[in-house]
Amino acid sequence: MIRGMGSAGFRRSGVRKGREPTIALINIVFLMLVFFLVAGTLTRPLDPELRLVSVADLEGVAPADALVIRADGGMRWRGEVVADVADFVAAQPEAGRVRVVPDRALPAADLVRIGRALRAAGAGRVVIVTERGL
Repeated sequence: MIRGMGSAGFRRSGVRKGREPTIALINIVFLMLVFFLVAGTLTRPLDPELRLVSVADLEGVAPADALVIRADGGMRWRGEVVADVADFVAAQPEAGRVRVVPDRALPAADLVRIGRALRAAGAGRVVIVTERGL
């Protein structure tokens, strides 16, 4: 034993300072970021002279075999007025499948009502055709 120091001079305090648990999470997130940056740059770039097709000026046209529903709830199929949903479902070439193109201004409650009427008339599947936004 060294004089003047005593045994308490060589002891460490009994309280251990724990590591922050968030440091491990930060390290994992950083490693994932580096991985995705490296993995994203491994793909070959497109040809610099390539010009992609622009569809901004194209007019959206409903498919010919779709039931078009106007904003006021009026229905048309191939340009003709549809008055009875049951007759429309019976005249479909694909039994059980009906494609519907609703107007943007058509209330959702009306669309749901018409969809239920189509299902009750025998349509097994009602597909709503929409415009895909960017």
